[in-house]
Amino acid sequence: MSPAMNPAMNPALNVIEIIQCKRDGGTLTPEQIRWVIGRYAADDIPDYQMSALVMAVFKEGLNADELAAWVDAMLRSGDVLDFSHVAAPKIDKHSTGGVGDKVSLPLGPMVAACGVAVPMMSGRGLGHTGGTLDKLEAIPGFRTALDPPEFRALLAQTGLVLAGQSETLVPADRRLYALRDATGTVESIPLISSSIMSKKMAEGLDGLVLDVKVGRGAFMKRPEESRTLAETMVGIGRSYGTPVRAVLTDMNQPLGCEVGNACEVAESIEVLRGGGPADLLEVTYRLGEEMLLLGGTAADRREARTRLERAVSSGAAFEKLVEVVEAQGGDPAVIHDPTLLPAAPHHHEVAAARSGYLTRCDALDLGVAAMRLGAGRERKEDSIDPGVGLRILAKVGDAVEAGQPLIRLAWADRARLDQALPLVERALEIGEERVAPPPLIHGEVS
Repeated sequence: MSPAMNPAMNPALNVIEIIQCKRDGGTLTPEQIRWVIGRYAADDIPDYQMSALVMAVFKEGLNADELAAWVDAMLRSGDVLDFSHVAAPKIDKHSTGGVGDKVSLPLGPMVAACGVAVPMMSGRGLGHTGGTLDKLEAIPGFRTALDPPEFRALLAQTGLVLAGQSETLVPADRRLYALRDATGTVESIPLISSSIMSKKMAEGLDGLVLDVKVGRGAFMKRPEESRTLAETMVGIGRSYGTPVRAVLTDMNQPLGCEVGNACEVAESIEVLRGGGPADLLEVTYRLGEEMLLLGGTAADRREARTRLERAVSSGAAFEKLVEVVEAQGGDPAVIHDPTLLPAAPHHHEVAAARSGYLTRCDALDLGVAAMRLGAGRERKEDSIDPGVGLRILAKVGDAVEAGQPLIRLAWADRARLDQALPLVERALEIGEERVAPPPLIHGEVS
């Protein structure tokens, strides 16, 4: 046992007593929080004890003072990036996690092509939601692990970096992120907000846009929960002097048509070529507008939208993605020809049992189904199969005919397919009357 772990040397700084305090609804001191986060980042506290503390936080929450200390301790557990050498405004975007949420992949190149520097630090999948890093790594050779000097150099060179946390940037969060995924402690406002904002405040941003998901496939199921999460993160940004805007977007059904990794990369490329599903386009452009407004490169939302659309129609956004893929070691051939991306060898279609209207296309069930196919992780050590996934062939409100395919599953392992199919079938519901799809934008917080 290290001296820092020895209760006899400092009874107030004892991991078991800290766990018990929070478990019983007590309030942790800033000193206790700094100590336990620092010791965990230094590998002096094992996962099993940190899991117990995280579960206690999940159940009991953190008050405002505890949350401020938690964010600060995570932020100070490693390096802080300095992008002062980049003259352009530095604006990032982060999503709280959804199903089919590939927005970062087309959004980053679109915004960067409009003259805003985007140091996009992303994460891996959590639970039933996909992770931007997992999607990017479906591109052969693409490197998401960059040390701070390379990250800084690439941002100056291309105006866009799509990467994960380095070993030295908020290392406490990097470890906690994986731990939460594997211990059923993801859906917590203090844990989500501290995870996101500690990383973002370490980037030295000029502004941040948050995509806070609402609905069945989101970690926050109810609108009031999502708004509270958004307000919490906006408040954290304000305390650090960083402007933050949050847009609450729908996650009752998957966003776009693809759920997986390589298939979501392909759909993102389609957007940058001027196509793509309408719901994906609406969310992507709305978030892009907020990024340009925060960066001061557009006077109003209409001008921002025009600039983003021009970046796509001119090919500048597509070429920006190619440039970034090349700069980060990826094979640009798959961007020019997405059929070269990894693909599962088998397909299975789930068809409509009767005619009518699709009234339910449940994002949570479909997200878990994709995970069971191998597109996500049930344990933090699980590997990802980039080629498996789901294609959504009908959305809520669509008229369907008996026998019409509704979902196409791309699979590689028969046992995994058998685990996924009941969830896909449960996710779909057909009624006699048309229902309106849920609104894509539920509100905003700034």
